[in-house]
Amino acid sequence: MSFRELRFARALEFTIHEINNRTDFLPGITLGYQIHDSCAEVPTVSHYSTCACLSDKHQYPAFLRTIPSDHHQAAALAKTVKYFGWTWIGAVRSDTDYGNIGMASFLKAAQEEGICVEYSESLYRTEPRSKLERVANVIRRSTARVIVAFLASGDMRVLLEELTRQPPPPLQWIGSDAWIIHPEFLRFNMCAGAIGFGIPRSVIPGFREFLLDLSPEQALKSPLLTEFWESSFSCSLTGSSGGARECDGSEDIRALQNPYTDTSQLRITNLVYKATYAIAHAIHGVICNDTQCDKSAKFTPLQILDQLKRVDFTTKNGFQVSFDSSGDPVAVYELINWQFKKDGGLDFVTVGHYDSSRPRGQEFSMSRAIIWMGEQTEVPRSVCSESCPPGTRKAVQKGKPICCYDCIPCAEGEISNKTDSLNCVRCPSDFWPNTQQDSCLPKPVEFLSWADTLSIILTAFSLSGAFVAVCVIAVFYKHRTSPIVRANNSELSFLLLFSLTLCFLCSLTFIGQPSKWSCMLRHTVFGITFVLCISCVLGKTIVVLMAFRATLPGSNVMKWFGPPQQRLSVLAFTLIQVIICVLWLTTSPPLPFKNLKYYKERIILECALGSAVGFWAVLGYIGFLALLCFILAFLARKLPDNFNEAKFITFSMLIFCAVWVTFIPAYVSSPGKFTVAVEIFAILASSFGLFICIFAPKCFLIMFRPEQNTKKHLMGKGPSKAF
Repeated sequence: MSFRELRFARALEFTIHEINNRTDFLPGITLGYQIHDSCAEVPTVSHYSTCACLSDKHQYPAFLRTIPSDHHQAAALAKTVKYFGWTWIGAVRSDTDYGNIGMASFLKAAQEEGICVEYSESLYRTEPRSKLERVANVIRRSTARVIVAFLASGDMRVLLEELTRQPPPPLQWIGSDAWIIHPEFLRFNMCAGAIGFGIPRSVIPGFREFLLDLSPEQALKSPLLTEFWESSFSCSLTGSSGGARECDGSEDIRALQNPYTDTSQLRITNLVYKATYAIAHAIHGVICNDTQCDKSAKFTPLQILDQLKRVDFTTKNGFQVSFDSSGDPVAVYELINWQFKKDGGLDFVTVGHYDSSRPRGQEFSMSRAIIWMGEQTEVPRSVCSESCPPGTRKAVQKGKPICCYDCIPCAEGEISNKTDSLNCVRCPSDFWPNTQQDSCLPKPVEFLSWADTLSIILTAFSLSGAFVAVCVIAVFYKHRTSPIVRANNSELSFLLLFSLTLCFLCSLTFIGQPSKWSCMLRHTVFGITFVLCISCVLGKTIVVLMAFRATLPGSNVMKWFGPPQQRLSVLAFTLIQVIICVLWLTTSPPLPFKNLKYYKERIILECALGSAVGFWAVLGYIGFLALLCFILAFLARKLPDNFNEAKFITFSMLIFCAVWVTFIPAYVSSPGKFTVAVEIFAILASSFGLFICIFAPKCFLIMFRPEQNTKKHLMGKGPSKAF
């Protein structure tokens, strides 16, 4: 005999007595009852049948219940597993409608929550022992530390007894209401820390006194109570129990400690109480009006059923009773945790509540701490794979559930900024991942800034060159009447020195952050100043050639290339470059450009050429003039003269051409800001080459060999020849 089930039956008897003793309810009507052993099968208004299948009104039109459907419990269990972060679980169920349908609902809800099931096994208590051993071994060998058991109490009992023979590693049990609040299982310490949902605990006033108000004489009136009395006290009331002693009246029912007398956890018992009241309310609704009831009224079960569907009342102990269209009540559960008491035994402790009528995501309310398996206070972990940190993505392992995965670092240029990312995201073009690859940072912008050491060095050379050029201008101006200055076309020399000063200074426009104006300025100023410079050198070369021609008998060639023609030639050559630059700037000018291709992790801020034709036209024109100047100077290098300037112009043009020929491949292949540095270096190198080759010898004579700065010496009539 199940003393707990007997308590349920006596709860029905108690409720009927309570209703019959009321004067405000079913006045003049006395309810009766019959109690049969139903072998736990389904009555019309059930206090214990939770199978979701019974909500199907096409199949079970006359079924109602005061216990929530397993559909709600399955959803609540899945949310519980998700709530505590478990993604890798085992599952075991009764091989009955209760277990199979309940577990199917749970697995569907678990899948929607992203929970993976390592195994799902079924069992039934009457199956061969070999089947039970196989299920137990699956549980023992599993890697999941959490197991959801959707088992009827009888099936759970045989499973735990089998596991006790060879205990598995500590498991966190998650139980259905069929066993999680069953006192019998508190003897299994391996389930310590178990959690699950139970029907809310209640108090039924007067019920304990009713249970204990039982004497041997009253027990003899019912075969059930007779069996209970004889089983509890190991004595015989009828004298037909074989060798058992006779009950002598000394038996004290209040001294008993068994499920019949234990009213500390009235859960299912309260559902019997509610179910009985529901039927009584239905009868009241059919045969009674506001003042009286018709004792002789005839009614059919369908009328009672119709009235049952509409009942809505609150019991004396404060619980609401109503049914939805499926004959189910609102699903309200207590979250039960098995915790050790001070005496070392296990006990049911309510740690929270679940109410399906509350808004989504707010169904849970926790009231106290949970003690987990092994008396841990921290939530145990049960995952197939640890979470992938930001900066990685999940890659499912072949042939395994989605909860089993590898963490793959994001590819270059990609990030993931949350845990367990399925994909990595590419950073925008102006951004690059940090070291952890969990956020995109703005790419550092690189250009030849004024603070760079290289810029400081180049600036120093540029300013030094300009300063020396200005000093030479001052020296030439001071000695402007001296033969060496006058003999080398002083006007072109001053213009050449001025253009060289500009050439030195124009390199400064290449330093600093490129802007719209600086990009247009740097190339055009460079192109025009260098053409001005080469035009002056070309003019000086032509003057040397013309001067030699003028010494031939009958030649008047110098009148065709006198000072006005020299100025005009320089102006004409420079004007052509100005026109090229204007066309370049008006059609497709150089503009600031973010180069994202050369380096992946940083931006090169440079001046895009705009029209490549314009850029190479500017350089090509400079090269053409330089080559022309070199050829003419080369032809005039052996002309008779003590100070043949054509030689120095030849050397200067040789250096100039060499610099710019090597500049082209260096410019194309240099990375980032070094492209600009190469261009500045070429400008400074060619400027210094021109300056040193053309003006250094003159300055040396003026400053350190003044005795050679005479017309006589220059005409080759002096005693010594320095050059």
